[in-house]
Amino acid sequence: MQSSEEIKKSKNSDLGTENIGKLLLKLAIPAVIAQIVNLLYNIVDRMFISSIPNIGTLALTGVGVTFPILMIISAFACLIGMGGAPRAAIKMGENKYDEAEEILSNCFISLIFLAVLLTSFFLIFSEKLLIMFGASDQTLPFAKQYINIYILGTVFVLMALGLNPFINSQGFANISMKTVLIGAGLNIILDFIFIKIFNMGVMGASLATVISQSASAIWVLLFLIKSKKSKIRINSKYFKIKKSIMLPVLMLGISPFIMQSTESLLNIAFNSSLKAYGGDIAVGSMTILSTIMQCISMICTGIGQGAQPIISFNFGAGKMDRVNKTFIISLIVTLIFTTSMWLFILISPETFIGIFTEPTDLLMIYSKISLRIYIFSVFIMGAQFICQQTFVALGEAKVSLFIALLRKIILLIPLIYILPNILPDDIIINIQQAIFNTTIESKSFAVFLAEPISDFISAVTTVILFTITIRKVKNRIKGKSQNNA
Repeated sequence: MQSSEEIKKSKNSDLGTENIGKLLLKLAIPAVIAQIVNLLYNIVDRMFISSIPNIGTLALTGVGVTFPILMIISAFACLIGMGGAPRAAIKMGENKYDEAEEILSNCFISLIFLAVLLTSFFLIFSEKLLIMFGASDQTLPFAKQYINIYILGTVFVLMALGLNPFINSQGFANISMKTVLIGAGLNIILDFIFIKIFNMGVMGASLATVISQSASAIWVLLFLIKSKKSKIRINSKYFKIKKSIMLPVLMLGISPFIMQSTESLLNIAFNSSLKAYGGDIAVGSMTILSTIMQCISMICTGIGQGAQPIISFNFGAGKMDRVNKTFIISLIVTLIFTTSMWLFILISPETFIGIFTEPTDLLMIYSKISLRIYIFSVFIMGAQFICQQTFVALGEAKVSLFIALLRKIILLIPLIYILPNILPDDIIINIQQAIFNTTIESKSFAVFLAEPISDFISAVTTVILFTITIRKVKNRIKGKSQNNA
């Protein structure tokens, strides 16, 4: 009769033995679908809010002001989930299932602790924060209606977003995808019921979000507590938080935490500069550009999420040949995707912009130029996405943290403010005419130019650091093997 450890080992055999290409396809497709569904849900959710009779525009603006708070809450879920799941996968690869289970259980308790802290903090300071984030006298009531209900559901958000990576890290991408599908599908249904039928307005939208997140949280918890499929479970005997467990988790999770939490800061930087130099048309264009870039990055993230459990598990098992092959395949796929999107957008930007505005609209004309500038380095970004996620999968916390800081904090945000003040107008005009055969306001062009410059520098830096780091990792594993021998 097989022991529980032998059963768990046999269940994990696909991550350690199955054909890499097939395995990556099996794990990446559900992850990509989940990313797309999540994006579509956000669009549909905003459509329901904007359609509220008489107050739709104000309501949508009010809900938009809450975006930084929502990002901060989800960033804390990433801090724990994206920091803990790769470490648990590495331990499973080492056949240390008790240690993997201890990581999961410590992360579960940490998420509950964070939920209490965040709920208390935002209930006390939400109004001051909303005003700081741009709420006016007209939009503040709608922002408060939405966020006060959402805050009460913080524990469900953290459970769903923070524990779902532990399902994906075991190779159950379909089950992980269903977490997103359950939440998104139920939210759309409840939006219709609460807003269209019961006329509950913004409160209905927020209540729908909380209920759908609670459904996703219950789904995740049932799997990680009760399911016989799960290779590790939340175990009460590991509920005492240990520094030795959580400190490495937090160090590894700080990179995705920064990536998520700084998104609103980046929006503020872009919009404030563009408003000053290009007015409302430039800000409106930025909304379209960032949405298109988000679509590209979400697909790349999905591919990386598919690769992560394979890389982490095989790294823990010492199978560096499978780690290398997974990385190379995911890198090639991602680069093909980003390069294809780059070419498609350069050739026909109106195909993408037309989703958001009319062909004859001034916004279309402006965005056609600004989009080509904004995505000019996106072809190489596929390398950064995969390298950065591989750093996390390998547990390389310090390098991952530096890369997270490099693109947005060290490069992009400063360049948004620096470039318009140092690039001469005549040089900017010559660049535009030479490359794009047309021009927009020179200072706005300089702001948009910050994105491709930071993308290119950070991507090249990431690839160089990855080459150095992977060599060190291989030497470290080789040294361990020789010592064991």
